[in-house]
Amino acid sequence: MIIASRILAAALVLLAVPATAVKAAPKADWAHTFTVTKTGGYRVGNPQAKVAVVEYGSLTCPHCRHFAETAVKPLMDRYVKTGKASYEFRPFLLNGLDLAATLLARCSGPSRFFPIADQLYATQPNWANKVGDLPQSEQDKLNALPQGQIALATAKVTGLIAIGAKYGIPPAKAAQCLKDERAAENLAAIEQAGQDLGVTGTPTIFVNGKKVPAFDWTSLEPFLKGSGG
Repeated sequence: MIIASRILAAALVLLAVPATAVKAAPKADWAHTFTVTKTGGYRVGNPQAKVAVVEYGSLTCPHCRHFAETAVKPLMDRYVKTGKASYEFRPFLLNGLDLAATLLARCSGPSRFFPIADQLYATQPNWANKVGDLPQSEQDKLNALPQGQIALATAKVTGLIAIGAKYGIPPAKAAQCLKDERAAENLAAIEQAGQDLGVTGTPTIFVNGKKVPAFDWTSLEPFLKGSGG
């Protein structure tokens, strides 16, 4: 009887615990889930999210920089973290410098791509014009290099290798990535696939496979809500 009484007392104590004292399971933060998609793009977020946002973008494009600064952060905070949406970046190269910047940013895979891309956009005015500011004779020397060496030389001139080093890409590894002709061919294939979808400039945004006229957060969010986000 004594044992039974103790069991009963313990049960009553458990029943008396307020519901608020039970800790809710922490919500998943999908902003740390990265994937290489079938198209070769880099995606962050829930792969099964109801809303899939795809940007065909260029790291040298000022309009893409504006989209990154005004739309990507609220997209990440309000939709990607909670699992309601995913965000995929597919490179659409505009020039040789774009190739160098993209090869470097993709050097360590999707988890490091996004923070490096953010830094490249933030510092874009400091490096994007350095090749154009070179004397014509230096530009001619740069363009005369073998195809597999142009991106590396461009990255050295513009200071991109130093930016990569700040995000854990040693110069030797950066050089290897910048000389990777197969990776350059893959980027060209991604661009061609974008052209096949009607992409002619950057940024071009798709929401659930439909191209939408979105250039900042104000113009993007209505499409997210309209797609179930």
